[in-house]
Amino acid sequence: MNPLLEHLTGLHMLTDDVIAMDFLMNAKSGVRTYAMAVTECTSPEIKQILVKQLDEAIDSHEKISNYMVQHGLYHPYHIPEQIQLDLKNIQTAMNISS
Repeated sequence: MNPLLEHLTGLHMLTDDVIAMDFLMNAKSGVRTYAMAVTECTSPEIKQILVKQLDEAIDSHEKISNYMVQHGLYHPYHIPEQIQLDLKNIQTAMNISS
């Protein structure tokens, strides 16, 4: 995208780590949604489809998590580091709207 347009729309503030974390959170939300749908479903055919989708969503979440850990964008085993990263991402997100 054009740097001027990025600046005018606030997209210049979207760093790779903010985008990756948003992607991870959406993947996690998808896993939760599919899991809930599976438990509420009464049709065996639809349940089978939902379980397949749930498995794919879990795989996607794992791939995103692994990518983020490998690139230092996610620290699930080092909580203090993750808190600092989260605070930085929150500040970046807050700056986008202003």
